[in-house]
Amino acid sequence: MKMPAVRHQRGDMVMGRWPGSSLYYEVKVLGFDAKSSLYTVIYKDGTELELREQDIKNASDFLIRSRSHSRSPGRRRSRSRSRSRSRSPARTTRRSPSRKVAAVAAAALTDGPPSSRRDTRLKDSLEVRLSPLKQTKAAENNEQEKKEENNTVNEKSEATVEAEPGKSQGRYNLRRRKITGDAKPVEAKPEQLEEEDANLAAAPAASPTTPLDFGGKIGAYFWLLFLPAWVLFLVLQVNQEDPSLTSFPPPLPPLEAFWDTQAFGFVILWILLQVLLYVLPVGKLSEGMPLRSGERLKYRTNGFFAITVSSLVAVAAVHQGVDLTYIHSHFLQLTVASFLISVLLSVYLYVRSRYAATEQLALGGSSGNVVYDFFKGHELNPRIKGFDLKFFCEMRPGLIGWCLINFAMALAEMKQQKLDAPSYSMILVNLFQLLYVVDGLWNEEAILTTMDLMHDGFGFMLAFGDLVWVPSTYTLQAYYLVSHPNPLSLPAVAAIIALKLVGFYIFRKSNSEKNAFRRNPSDPKLSHLKTIPTATGKSLLVSGWWGVVRHPNYLGDLLMALAWSLPCGFSHLLPWYYMIYFIILLVHRDARDMSECRRKYGSAWEEYCRTVRYRIIPRVY
Repeated sequence: MKMPAVRHQRGDMVMGRWPGSSLYYEVKVLGFDAKSSLYTVIYKDGTELELREQDIKNASDFLIRSRSHSRSPGRRRSRSRSRSRSRSPARTTRRSPSRKVAAVAAAALTDGPPSSRRDTRLKDSLEVRLSPLKQTKAAENNEQEKKEENNTVNEKSEATVEAEPGKSQGRYNLRRRKITGDAKPVEAKPEQLEEEDANLAAAPAASPTTPLDFGGKIGAYFWLLFLPAWVLFLVLQVNQEDPSLTSFPPPLPPLEAFWDTQAFGFVILWILLQVLLYVLPVGKLSEGMPLRSGERLKYRTNGFFAITVSSLVAVAAVHQGVDLTYIHSHFLQLTVASFLISVLLSVYLYVRSRYAATEQLALGGSSGNVVYDFFKGHELNPRIKGFDLKFFCEMRPGLIGWCLINFAMALAEMKQQKLDAPSYSMILVNLFQLLYVVDGLWNEEAILTTMDLMHDGFGFMLAFGDLVWVPSTYTLQAYYLVSHPNPLSLPAVAAIIALKLVGFYIFRKSNSEKNAFRRNPSDPKLSHLKTIPTATGKSLLVSGWWGVVRHPNYLGDLLMALAWSLPCGFSHLLPWYYMIYFIILLVHRDARDMSECRRKYGSAWEEYCRTVRYRIIPRVY
């Protein structure tokens, strides 16, 4: 089979069309997919898209085409008229070299992608940007300028001009019309551009940052204080005899009760065990998504192997007489030890990021503010000789530790309640959450396309979340049941299991349908699915699971979270913490997805939202 010719090579700087518009921007080619005949490119703000060949032009061809149009025979270019045009108010400049304007599109194409709001308004139009110009001798030329403006071409065929301070764009002239009210830009036709000089200004450097989130710099201070305090509150509250909110705040134990050297050593040993299992040459070497440099990192995706060995180690330890109920009785000290390790790791990550190359930094964690960058993560993929710190912490110590803690809580319930076997409630919580973790580790490769791995830097936010938040708060149901049993009848057990299976089915089937479509949209098995094409070359699913709601996988996740909380009953709100937190998390994530997709797909995304009206819950939200 003859492979399609590759016109643009990896590393080439070309002009790429922005989806849903006629705007072209300077992009770098990261690669070419022969199966889909799509080029992967990256814009200067870090946005990565897949474009068809017809949406990519050579920068030199673009400039030549612009110049040839500006010199067309139909364009009268008498020297005297060129001078007089430069004096009109619409031109805003005279012949003086210090006041010439860059008006060709090629000079504006390096400014970066437009906002999603502007993208929908500028569909099929070409934007021309100008720097604000100094105006001198305006009064003496005013009368002649008014006469010249009356001789310009019809307003409807003229280019709109948007002033942007501080951007030198070159030395070109063009006609323009005044923008009043909500006037919409119209397409700037090549014959409207008159070349006055062949020199172009250098392209401005792309901004190394993205808009700040989580409350910006002030928010970083808040979250650094709030997150540890909130975890401490939950751990202390759930251990009370009456964990209701009426007993808030929980009494603080003496300071010495927060620290235990043996607990710190236990956490260190657990992390070292997971490091050993991670570096063993077992399992698949998976390739990550292209970075801004075009590089693809390799990851050892052997998480299922790691949790299998960890389970065998835990069972062997219990068989040898090791008392794992120590985890329950020293849960506060273990949490504090994990917090200390996460802080030390975060400090190390920030210090080493100060010496990292620019292309290795995370756009979202390069604000220049020390506290914000420390919190959000300054370096994107910190590695120690191929050992990826972020990927390891995301999937190993905390996630597998979650299952170990649940197992220890089941043993503690048997010991404290004097039971021969764990209660139905404890068994359900353990099995449901174990299934969730095992499924994630079995499909570990899927995390390589998530926002955490692709865009977020590795700093305190992720380090604390991976090492403290997950093992200390996701285990609250099991911790709660140790001292607050909730007997369940067999019909109740059957109903909760059915709910869990329905949620898991929706979660897995919807994700499988999405992944299959991404791998091969032309698969005959998927021919029944309806799609909406986009300017990026990709299509949006509007049938199957993804035609019911925009995030059917989130719906499955919520049903599973509900099944985790029901075994704890309704006596207290605390064991429902995960359900409440998860709703907030998914709604926030949905909002971020909406913003990103609207920017990425433009008008196609608006059509998708009109077709699939509900976000997560059918006919509700």
